[in-house]
Amino acid sequence: MPAIAATELILIRHAPALSEGRMAGRRDVAADCSDTQAISALRDSLGPLSARLCSPALRCRQTAGALWPDLPEPDTDARLWEQDFGDWEGRAYADLPDLGAMSLPALAAYRPPKGESFDAVCARVRPALTEAARGAGPVVMIVHAGVIRAALGLALGQVHLGLQFQIAPLSVTRLVKAGSDWSIACVNGRIG
Repeated sequence: MPAIAATELILIRHAPALSEGRMAGRRDVAADCSDTQAISALRDSLGPLSARLCSPALRCRQTAGALWPDLPEPDTDARLWEQDFGDWEGRAYADLPDLGAMSLPALAAYRPPKGESFDAVCARVRPALTEAARGAGPVVMIVHAGVIRAALGLALGQVHLGLQFQIAPLSVTRLVKAGSDWSIACVNGRIG
């Protein structure tokens, strides 16, 4: 029986967002790329890549520029944007409404006013991940915590389960796709 080809997706959360304590999903804020030691160690740990993809967000593009200062900007894909928090964008975290106790499926289905639900994020991200995983070698994606949670939920087969993960800035999450199956190789990997 022939071996099933596998593709590794290396999902890197952008460097810390300079959001000034305010919600920044689609709000385009800069990244703090000043930890050059961590960025250098992360770059050195990646090895050869077959492709580099990035959210169009400034914080992701700046992180990619810090990781590969001598390479052209990676291709961007609008499907890799963070969740749109609608009317909550730009609000101080302390001023966000308390949603109370909600089950994970209810939380995934909840849509902030004029925003997007986590379920919708997963539906948007799924084709981008599937297309990226069609390559022959490792693909790195500089993205947001919400996109990584969506990828984890998809790999687990129940998108709401992705909400259980906390994703640190500049951390590495590795997914492997073999045939139609996804496996999770690493979450929140740290270098150094």
